[in-house]
Parts: sequence; C-alpha cells; structure tokens
Amino acid sequence: MSCRIEDYGLIGDCETAALVGRDGSIDWLCWPAFDSDACFAALLGTHKHGRWLIAPAEEITRTSRRYRGNTLILETRFDTANGVVELIDFMPPRGNASDVVRLVRGVSGRVKLRMQLVIRFGFGADIPWVRKSEDGSGLLAICGPDMTVLRTPVATRGEDLTTVAEFEVGEGDTVPFVLTYGPSHLAVPGPIDAAVALQETEAFWSEWSARCSYEGEHRDLVMRSLITLKALTYAPTGGIVAAPTTSLPEKLGGLRNWDYRFCWLRDATFTLLALMNSGYTEEALAWHNWLLRAVAGSPANMQIMYGIMGERRLLEWEAGWLPGYEGAQPVRVGNAAYAQLQLDVYGELIDAFHQWRIAKLDLYEGSWALECTVLEHLATQWDQPDHGIWERRGDGKHYVSSKVMTWVAFDRGIKSVEKFGFKAPLEKWRRLRDIIHRDVCEKGFDRELNAFVESYGSKMLDASILLLPSVGFLEPTDPRVRGTLVAIEKHLMRDGFVLRHDPREVEQQPAEGAFLACSLWLADAYVLTGELDKARVLFERVVAIANDVGLLAEEFDTGAGRQTGNFPQALTHIALINTAHNLSAAKQTTEKPAMQRSK
Repeated sequence: MSCRIEDYGLIGDCETAALVGRDGSIDWLCWPAFDSDACFAALLGTHKHGRWLIAPAEEITRTSRRYRGNTLILETRFDTANGVVELIDFMPPRGNASDVVRLVRGVSGRVKLRMQLVIRFGFGADIPWVRKSEDGSGLLAICGPDMTVLRTPVATRGEDLTTVAEFEVGEGDTVPFVLTYGPSHLAVPGPIDAAVALQETEAFWSEWSARCSYEGEHRDLVMRSLITLKALTYAPTGGIVAAPTTSLPEKLGGLRNWDYRFCWLRDATFTLLALMNSGYTEEALAWHNWLLRAVAGSPANMQIMYGIMGERRLLEWEAGWLPGYEGAQPVRVGNAAYAQLQLDVYGELIDAFHQWRIAKLDLYEGSWALECTVLEHLATQWDQPDHGIWERRGDGKHYVSSKVMTWVAFDRGIKSVEKFGFKAPLEKWRRLRDIIHRDVCEKGFDRELNAFVESYGSKMLDASILLLPSVGFLEPTDPRVRGTLVAIEKHLMRDGFVLRHDPREVEQQPAEGAFLACSLWLADAYVLTGELDKARVLFERVVAIANDVGLLAEEFDTGAGRQTGNFPQALTHIALINTAHNLSAAKQTTEKPAMQRSK
C-alpha cells in the first residue's frame, strides 16, 4: 500500500524530480526529465513497479522530517529502540546528469537498516538487465535507451528481481547511496563525491532563496512555495510543469486522473506575478522566453499546453498494467486536452506580455507583432464555444471565464498601445472589447441568481468566475461582483473550502475535493472587496492543510481529510504566493494590493 499523497516530500535538480515518502521510500522518479517515459518508479499503489526504500530494519518508534533551511534537501529522522538515524535525500543540480543522493547518518546508538531498490523503466513495464559496471564501481541497470548506475560502499545482492542490502550505522557514521541516470548508448556517467554534492546543493538553494524579496506574513510557506516552483522548472528551457506526477486522482478511487507533467499557458500570468513580485526576474524572463518559443507559429494552432521543451503532440494513452493510486484508474500518460480550443489562453498570453512590459523586463522585439497576430485571430474566434478553463471533454460551451479572458486579451492590447505607443487597429479593438463586455454581462449573468454563471444559459456556478474582479472586468464594488461572491459562498463552499464545479451538477457526482487554488482566488476577491478578515480566515484555512514540509496538492478531500490530485501542484503554490502578497500589501496600505494584475 502506498503512502498518502501528503506523506511525500519533493526533491529535484531543476531538470527532474522525485517524491520521497515518510517511510524512507522513493515511489516516483522520472528520468531524464519531467515528462519522460523513462520513469523507474510509480506512485501508484504497488511497489513491484518500482521503489527505492532505505529504512531501519527494526521497529520505528518515531519519524520526523524537515527541509534543511530554505533548500530542497529533505532530512528524515527515524527513532528506534536502539538508536536514531537520519536519511538525507537530495538531487544535486550538476547539469550534465541527474543523480539521487541518499545519505544515511548515524545520530545516536547503532541501528540496522535495509535497502531495497526495484528499478522499472517505461512506467513500470520494463525490467532492466542489472550487472556490475566494468570498473566495479557501481551496479548498472540497462533497458533500451535508459541506464542507471548505483554507487555505494555497502555490499548489495540480487533477490527476486530486486537489489537489496543490509547494513548498520553507528553514531557519526555516514553511508552514501548515489543513483545516476544516463542514456544507455553513452559512457557511464562519472561518480560524484556525495559529501561535496551536499555542500554544493545546499549552497545552490540557499543562494537562490536569498534573492526572495517577500518579507510579509507566512514567509516560510511562501518561501517553500517559491522553492517548489523553482523545482518544477525545467532549467534548460525555462518551462514550468503543473506538477511532477501523473494520475494522482482528484477523487480517491475515481476516474479523473490526468497527466500534469506539462506546461499550461493558463498559468502564465499567475506564475509571472508570483516570480516577479518575489524578486525572481531572471526566472520570470526565462518563463517569457519559453512562452514565446512555445506559441511560435500560426495563432490558429496555439495550444493550451505544451511539453517542457515546447513539444506540441502530447498524445494520451493508458498504462493498463498499472493498478492506479489506491485503485484509481485509468493511469494516463499524455494529455488529450492539448488539442482542445480554450479561448482563455489567448487572454493569459496577452496579459502576461502586458505585465512583463509594466515590470520593464527586456522583451524580445518581435513580441508585439506576435500579439497583434494573436488578436487578429482572436477577433474571428472569441464568440465560438470552447472547452473552458477546466478542460471539459465533450461538446463545447460558451464559458463565462473564457469570454472574460478574450475581453482581457483586447483590453491589455489596448492598454499596451496607450501606454507604450505601439501601432495597432485601436478602434477595432476597443469596439470588440465593448462587444465582448456587453455579451458577457447580458448572457453570462443570471438575474434570478444575482450571479455570473458557468456558461451562457446555465444555472450552475463555476469557481473561475471569481477572477472577474482581479482581471479588471468589473470593479470590486460592482453589485454583480458582490452577488456572485454571495452565490459562491452559498453553493460552492464545502467545509470552508471552495469547489471548482457546482455540486448540484449531476455529472460531477460523486464530487471531487475542494480545489485549493479556487479557495485562494476567493480570498483574493475578498481582499479586493475590502473583506480582509474573511480573506485571512480562508488563507489560514488553506495553509493549515499543507503537509509537515509545506507542500500542497491540487485538491483537498474535506470528508477524508486528505490531499488529492497531482502533487505538489504548481498552481496551488502560485496562488498561495499571490494571496500572501495581496494580504501583506493590504495590511500595509489602503491602496490596490501589489500582486493584482496591472489593468
């Protein structure tokens, strides 16, 4: 049986990532990059498909863990009757290879431990050949294009297609285990000095964290969220994945299991604000450059999401041999939503470029020409049905949030012309902006409910409409905004958290967990409407469910009291950063919160 989702910690080297359980297991590891099919292990409920366990071989009386300062070095301490040992897990960002380093340190007494390594490539389907390296320095595992080498001074042996070892550590002892990935047709990657790698990794993260400019409340959680966001960045391209995992269920035991190891355009502005306003302009510019490369080409072919290197064909298939996390099936690889029409991404793209200019970042000189081409295309598409922010499958609808974001696209284009003197068909854009605004207010607002709804003609609500005031579509003082917030409080809140879908909608039964980013969007709306006490209460409620090392998944099952969905979720951590900034700014001044989008 696997750990609970919230029982995992994250380690990574800004090229790939692994999840480390409280029990000393690594149950998910992608080689060589976030969206690779070369995963050697799967957080999917059974360990025959891959696992790396290092833990005491005697009864554990207490387990505790923490990150070492503001780093991505995870320290897990095991107390036993015979002594205490510490397991230190990290991935040094050395650039030319990916290593997982596990150091076992004796704290007190003398403790017996067991190491068990089950390597399976191809999402658990492929069993590698395992042999000693030619120089005898490590244990090679090779299968097709993939290779790993395990180096440790501990004697290992094969047992039932598994590599195992037993060893002891006493007070002051340190035993290293280093697992390194490399393409099988190349030479075996050279060894690293584990002690030096630890020092260099600590220096890397400490120096990066020291650049954070946020000094408000909950700085520790904001810093952990920023580190998580950095860890989900693929350094060679600047792309940021939504999560490092696939198919962790939105509903335990359910069918809504998706692959999130890709980069969504929808997150562009939220990501930009979180990075830029926290002092990380270099990462914000790298994200801009990734966006520019990813969307290059015809606007008609612009996708909602891409691979970490800008890949466009993210074909979805099912790994039928895997049982799924706690039985949640199917296990999906790839994401068919990449081919959907989702009009909101055009608004996110144009808004992101506008925010970059407001921040005076050095943009590519051809950016404005790209934006004009995008808006020219959007002028012919904005009134079409689409699949919406939540990527509903089936027939398209006229989603309110999608239409609002098309308004944002033209609004930010207009403001860029007015502020920066660009040439553009200004009157045409103004006319379209007004037409879209009237269309949304006439067809997307239900007078009986006194609220904006999910889609034209619907009586259902949708948490994405919480963004209307933050993007500037309506002033926070508009009575329609207040009416919408009241309706969401009445129909979309469960146990103090916000659902993204209306639970009255039959197709959503059984209901998924509360969507954590949406809960924070409501807190942001409260800040804008001056309801700061309600905003703080909701923010505190969300941060209270972060796990013991400050990580959050996509959703929270209030009934089971468990985190659900892919983990850790970038959008949740981005929303936490932005809401913290909003609350901090609201506390210091009566002016508009600093983190809100420039309109």
